[in-house]
Amino acid sequence: MHLRRSAASLIALAALIAAPSAGAEGPDGPHGGFLARLHRNTTLTSTVPGNGDQNPYAVVVVPATVGSLRQGDVLVDNFNNAANLQGLGTTIIAYRPASQAMTLFAALPRHLAGCPGGVGLGTAMAVLQSGWVIVGSAPSEDGTTATKGPGCLIVLDAEGHVAGTLAGAAINDPWGNMAVIDRGESATLFVSNVGFDIGPPAPDAPVVARATVLRLDLAITPGKPPAVTAQTVIASGFGAKADKDVFLIGPTGLALAPDGTLYVSDAIGNRITAIADAPTRPASAGTGRDITRDGLLKRPLALVLAPNGHLLATNALDGQAVEIDPHSGRQIGARWLDADRAQTPPGSGDLFGLALTPGGDGLYYVEDDMNTLVLAR
Repeated sequence: MHLRRSAASLIALAALIAAPSAGAEGPDGPHGGFLARLHRNTTLTSTVPGNGDQNPYAVVVVPATVGSLRQGDVLVDNFNNAANLQGLGTTIIAYRPASQAMTLFAALPRHLAGCPGGVGLGTAMAVLQSGWVIVGSAPSEDGTTATKGPGCLIVLDAEGHVAGTLAGAAINDPWGNMAVIDRGESATLFVSNVGFDIGPPAPDAPVVARATVLRLDLAITPGKPPAVTAQTVIASGFGAKADKDVFLIGPTGLALAPDGTLYVSDAIGNRITAIADAPTRPASAGTGRDITRDGLLKRPLALVLAPNGHLLATNALDGQAVEIDPHSGRQIGARWLDADRAQTPPGSGDLFGLALTPGGDGLYYVEDDMNTLVLAR
């Protein structure tokens, strides 16, 4: 549901953003807090294209200029259609910071051969240096998990045209924001899959401990779509469940550290875990090692690694981002990204994708309630 903000709610939003969050430190903090250095939230563009798709999910910054993509462009996809039904969104918009223009990058058909269940674009999206865009589909026919399909990963060229799909038994509702190792001639993708054994939404819908993190190794030959050379489930046993309001709840955020540790935001467990040796491990590490849980975390979603080495996680149950020292597990503090009082708690259910600016001095994120792309800097 999307509610427009009144003047009073905007004043309240400004006051909340200006005020320090519980647990927040001073301007830099003794541990060099990243979030405390951000001072302003600026709405950049609507994310609603001409067909009316809404509910922006994935946020990705383009790494290199190829085709219609320019380095620094921001791609955002939509999970809902114009009727606000989840799992039926089929569009990706592009925002160009230099011109402040929003354009339609891709409009996909509702059904694709090789993508079981159809197209409903979620938080799993990556853009490679070679210009290939890979985006996850977690589709539905009626906006609920009662009619969901396993979906796929869709490969688009740099003009937004479908070039192929990646599907199979290990891919079932690819859900979380992808972590990527991009070597140019090859790449490694990490994506969570949360659809295994998920049934219709119900008040007593069970938690199913079958969600995974899948590693996909890709070969990239000039002029040809990326091809999978190996796939390995490197984490498993995370909880996932159907939900009438947010479609699915499961592991969403993935962030890869330079030492090869993959951090995972476990929404059901309200925690962040670590998977050691993620690029090379031959088998699943289960749910990995707990880094931190509860505290300022309120069902963590998107996850990125800040320039200071800290993790930044958006909350699903309020409008805050939380900063975490992954080595000590200490929650450094939190900052309001969306404090809309139309939701309870403020900003609840509004935050999804998250990406660092190219200079590492800010954050791009989306506000679901307003269908907008926002910059915190």
